[in-house]
Amino acid sequence: MSTLPLVVTGASRTYCHTFSEWLAGIEDRTARIGIIGLGYVGLPLTLLFSEERFRVTGFDIDFEKVQKLNDGRSYIHRIESAHIAKAQESGFEATSDFSRIAQMDAVLICVPTPLHEDHTPDMSYVVSTMEALAPHVYPGQLVVLESTTYPGTTEEIVVETIERHGRRLGISVMRSDQEELDGVLVAFSPEREDPGNMVTPRRDIPKVVGGVNGVATKAASALYGTVFNRTVPVSSPAAAEMTKLLENIYRCVNIALVNELKQMSEPMGIDIWEVIAAAGTKPFGFQAFQPGPGVGGHCIPVDPFYLTWKAKEFGFQTRFIELAGEVNESMPLYVVQAAERALGRVEMSLADAKILVLGVAYKRDVDDLRESPALTIIELLQRAGADVRYNDPFFPTVGKGRKYELHLKSTPLENLERYDCVLIATDHSTYDYRSIVRDARLVIDSRNATRGIVSTKIVRC
Repeated sequence: MSTLPLVVTGASRTYCHTFSEWLAGIEDRTARIGIIGLGYVGLPLTLLFSEERFRVTGFDIDFEKVQKLNDGRSYIHRIESAHIAKAQESGFEATSDFSRIAQMDAVLICVPTPLHEDHTPDMSYVVSTMEALAPHVYPGQLVVLESTTYPGTTEEIVVETIERHGRRLGISVMRSDQEELDGVLVAFSPEREDPGNMVTPRRDIPKVVGGVNGVATKAASALYGTVFNRTVPVSSPAAAEMTKLLENIYRCVNIALVNELKQMSEPMGIDIWEVIAAAGTKPFGFQAFQPGPGVGGHCIPVDPFYLTWKAKEFGFQTRFIELAGEVNESMPLYVVQAAERALGRVEMSLADAKILVLGVAYKRDVDDLRESPALTIIELLQRAGADVRYNDPFFPTVGKGRKYELHLKSTPLENLERYDCVLIATDHSTYDYRSIVRDARLVIDSRNATRGIVSTKIVRC
């Protein structure tokens, strides 16, 4: 901030200012905000701060992404290019030059935290980000990790890297009756993005904040309080990290429960969706979760394994959580086996079948393939010898990712009678399910998208 005193010592420079001055920069919107990682979390966060007239600089190692944003173009379906242009009016720009971190008053880290093949945390994005960031941080700068991770990450990676590069953590000390900041402020604040949610405004989602000390918590709460209607301070970064894991493991476990009940209900001749709807009429003690072909997105398929991995460090086995993960991971195979049984009833094998998979996104109406069970379903069908095509309005092509290599093009949704089976893997709202059932020979519905449609062609699984 231009109003802050600058002390120069030799070839190095040290920013030295009081906490009240830091808050003033937040309040008058002169503080510079840097956001690292301009994906499904970082870009929406960028727009929130830009709407509040903050000058935001976005950092990303993807040069193509940086160029698109600087050209005023969006690459996320639910974010219009007009929103990018509006942010540019408030000073937004994207860059791959991490030396510009030194110009920021606050840096928010929104990079991926995926899993390795053996279900252990892949912290390479966080580690490489911190190595690029640490040489440029300065006393009084706020650094916040938003990436979902295991309890202890902020102190074990973020703090350790900053200190290893010769920077100290900021503590609040009283000098001349003013709170002076003498080091870097570090906190964790978990992202709570819900792709495809058009009902709850982002500002209405409370923001959990946990700093490594009281002044870091106050600083992060003040910053996020400008764009979120409520902040929720907790005692430590680890408490904030565990909060995010609890939220997603809660969903993971309950989805696994209904997925298991779905498999059990089928041979009993019970419609599990009817049961869930009936149970949902109870006004207390029950929350409805829906079964499906598996879980996708960055959080629910990943987060349980982060906690499981960390728990082993303390000699604890998370049996309940691990079982839920196993059940959810088994669902794509269950769907494929249901398709195999249905085709068998018309004396056809998967190896001879031509199958159209509807939807490859991990959930309805989003342009997000991360951990999508539909991709696993396609791979399993291909391994069984089926001729598989797909249709998805959000993905003209599907190439190679961290866990898939398909190289397919979206097939037009026409002439459905030429397919032996149409398999609904993602229930996009643009699909006309009555027409699909009418024109298809056989429909395997893993999402209950055809509810209310009566036809012998439909197999719900």
